[in-house]
Amino acid sequence: MNRPVEEMKQPYARRWWALLVLCLSLLIIVMANTALTVAAPDMTKDLGLSSSDLQWVIDGYTVPYAALMLLLGAIGDKYSRRGALVLGLVVFGAGSVAGSLVDSSGGVIAARAVMGFGAAMIMPATLSLLAATFPKAERAKAIVLWTATAGLAIAAGPLVAGALLQNHGWASTFLINVPIAAVAIIGALVLVPPSKAGHSNRIDYVGGALSVVWTGALVYMIIQGPHFGWDAKAISAAVVAGVGLLAFVAWELRHPHPILNVRRFLDRRFAGSNLAVALFFLAVFGAFYYLTQHLQFVLGYNPLETGVRMLPLAGAVFVGSALTGYLTPRIGMKITVSAGMVAGTVALALLTRVDASSSYGDFVAPLIILGLAIGLALSPCTDAIMGAFPESELGVGGAVNDTSLELGGSLGIAILGSVLASSYSSKLADAASASGAKLPDGTLDTAQDSVGAGYAVAQGIGDKAHEVAGQAAKATSPEQAAQLKGQAEQLAQGAHKMADSVGSAFSDAVAHTSLVGAAILGVGTVLVAVLLPRKSASAAAVPEGADADEGVREREPQR
Repeated sequence: MNRPVEEMKQPYARRWWALLVLCLSLLIIVMANTALTVAAPDMTKDLGLSSSDLQWVIDGYTVPYAALMLLLGAIGDKYSRRGALVLGLVVFGAGSVAGSLVDSSGGVIAARAVMGFGAAMIMPATLSLLAATFPKAERAKAIVLWTATAGLAIAAGPLVAGALLQNHGWASTFLINVPIAAVAIIGALVLVPPSKAGHSNRIDYVGGALSVVWTGALVYMIIQGPHFGWDAKAISAAVVAGVGLLAFVAWELRHPHPILNVRRFLDRRFAGSNLAVALFFLAVFGAFYYLTQHLQFVLGYNPLETGVRMLPLAGAVFVGSALTGYLTPRIGMKITVSAGMVAGTVALALLTRVDASSSYGDFVAPLIILGLAIGLALSPCTDAIMGAFPESELGVGGAVNDTSLELGGSLGIAILGSVLASSYSSKLADAASASGAKLPDGTLDTAQDSVGAGYAVAQGIGDKAHEVAGQAAKATSPEQAAQLKGQAEQLAQGAHKMADSVGSAFSDAVAHTSLVGAAILGVGTVLVAVLLPRKSASAAAVPEGADADEGVREREPQR
């Protein structure tokens, strides 16, 4: 497909097929994160990863992904949005191949960083191409499908990874990206029309570099501080993020053609939509982080079974997305988004009832409600954010939306993950003390590191009990046999009590963390409801102070 979409007098005939390609591209970059939560135990065992290594295997993807989106989105606008998509898919596929071949923690982290670089080109390109290809009358419907795909990918990642891990190693969760990326590249060249901005303004590379510095430092701080302690690295990152943000805002306010017109954040609709996206993904990614652990470790499901049990969330996202397409034009964005955020808060509040006796059935209603909430809240917000940008800056608009999403997700894993870890550690100490189990020296400290480590300690004590029982069977005297048998029984009881204590402590930690998440999202719901204006059928106008060549988008009268 060679004819640029900007030269077409009529809507592009194959635009819905092009949307399929864009959604496929979005699918693999979101699944790359969620699939890893299921593959992590096998990867940890095979590569001997420490908890720090594993954290950076996960977040090595996040830092370049979040930091580079704004600059790469602007470059795509100027030169070629489709080119950015194709190049991003090539880089992402190459990183996936590298990740499947390495055999060290450093190699996997580097491969994940390359994948994050590719994703930073793909993500804003998908939204900018969508907005450029679809007429305004159909754009909201297309964004609904784009958002539904993101929700599907959150749940599909564990399912696909679980199916692969049944018969293959963790490297297969990297390799599966390669054929999908190849299909998306071919589809992009055949079905997606070229598109780029109509102006020839020079890119604000200084502003772009400052955005990379402050966003990257902020994400690094979010990861480093809560997980590894507020040491010199985390504090330095916080200082760099703060100074970098102030420098970025000051530069953008003075630049004649800024990479991002920060005055847009004075518009309530735009600011409220970005806040809603960030807060929602804080809750979703944080909840996903501990729900997958609970299903695997406490309830004992294998990776595939875990993925299957996350499907109610994916189905509910599609239902919620369909509802928002019906409700938003009738009752307005403010009510639809607020209702979605209230539903998300309710879903987290329901998880506060989780305890040691909870079964999978106790998670079905929260998963369905959370999926409905995602569908209701995110599509109108994405539409509002993209509508605030002129046609020449659609890549930047997509980058702003996706940066809000990624920052929210990083904060969710960092904040709720930190609450989960400290709560689990404290509750496990209390549970172990109450059980009266006599544990070998140092085992409790090891078990407090994570729920996986806790069950490993219990398994280790159980293995020791079997070993001692075997020695008792081979004892040469009745007295020695009786003594060893008593030790074996004591160890077996200790293993059983430790496993019970770990399950109980983690279940209680899930309930406590869900309460914190519900409180954060509840307060955020109020803030977003206050920020968002009354019912409006169109995108917000470009705020006063925007460049004259950005074009004018008049706000339609409020009803």
